[in-house]
Amino acid sequence: MEKRNRYTAEFKTKVVLEVLREEQTVNEIAGKYEISPVMLSRWKGEFLERASMVFGRESKAAEMLPL
Repeated sequence: MEKRNRYTAEFKTKVVLEVLREEQTVNEIAGKYEISPVMLSRWKGEFLERASMVFGRESKAAEMLPL
């Protein structure tokens, strides 16, 4: 049985930002990092869904970030 890969938040962010730049297709980027295009699309959706939390008061972590 194959062991599941675990990806860091930093890695996911890096790859999703690359997708958002739209310099390559999702499939090209997924192939580059050897991950599923479906997984990459899920990461992108989750990233965009939670992006507003960075600027909201709900996020204590966001308040600690230097400007």
